[in-house]
Amino acid sequence: QVQLVESGGGLVQAGGSLRLSCAASGRTFRNYFMGWFRQAPGKEREFVTRISWSGTSTSYSDSVKGRFTISRDNTKNTVYLQMNSLKPEDTAVYYCAASSRDSSDSSTYGRWGRGTQVTVSS
Repeated sequence: QVQLVESGGGLVQAGGSLRLSCAASGRTFRNYFMGWFRQAPGKEREFVTRISWSGTSTSYSDSVKGRFTISRDNTKNTVYLQMNSLKPEDTAVYYCAASSRDSSDSSTYGRWGRGTQVTVSS
């Protein structure tokens, strides 16, 4: 089983950048599809982006496309989320998650980190 720990969140001004990291334990990290989700106060958790086990296939929600980039380093058991041109509406707790299926549906992700807070001030 893989365990996930996010880091890199914080407070940033609108237009700024942050890079989130998700460190995974376990030898089977490279077998998982990885995703980032977020949850803002009073809202449901939503899909942000996902990446295939090889890193060659990615997809993004329309709200972050062109601003966020997901990547992974299987030698370091880590997945990254580079967030540029941040907006106040990006404020949320960001979670990384692992799935054995290639999906943007959060219900297919069986392993979750505890999340890291991202706050974007206007």
